[in-house]
Amino acid sequence: MKKKITVTEAIFPMPVLMIATYNEDGSVNVMNAAWGTMLDRDMVALNLTESHKTVKNIKARKGFTVSVADAKHVKEADYFGVVSGNKTSDKFKKSGLTSTRSSLVDAPIINEFPVCMECEFVEYQSGATGIGVIGKVVNVTCEESAMDGDKVSVEKLGAIAFDPYTAGDYKVSERVGDAFKDGLTLAK
Repeated sequence: MKKKITVTEAIFPMPVLMIATYNEDGSVNVMNAAWGTMLDRDMVALNLTESHKTVKNIKARKGFTVSVADAKHVKEADYFGVVSGNKTSDKFKKSGLTSTRSSLVDAPIINEFPVCMECEFVEYQSGATGIGVIGKVVNVTCEESAMDGDKVSVEKLGAIAFDPYTAGDYKVSERVGDAFKDGLTLAK
């Protein structure tokens, strides 16, 4: 029997994404965003309000990066979610992480996070049903240590996901099936 529970972000687990931009002075800003998804193979959507320093930076610089947070850096990933770039100007420096300037977009790549999508700003959608930041992915990189051959290995990546019901971060690591294959056994 199903029990009625509190309405919250009921689609879970949610990705833990690190959105990186440059501030006006060229310093690095990173925020933790769980409300993000792919719109198409080369388009991302980030449900972020315009009050975020990150959104202001994206609009000004026209570029940003999206990295997948991993279990090795769960403390830093959480820090980027609980400390505001609007209030703490040297937030990234305090994290102890490092960055490299993207050669394709005006944004930093956070070296410690294994997967990074470099994105060009497309538009900001506001209003009651607006998505927020829309970006075009122009490049994706992954550390070889998080790969099997030419594919990202979920087991090696150690990505984390956010559970809004318990405010917990969980490591995503166990394969339980083969998408686009297992269900075909029921189609026969």
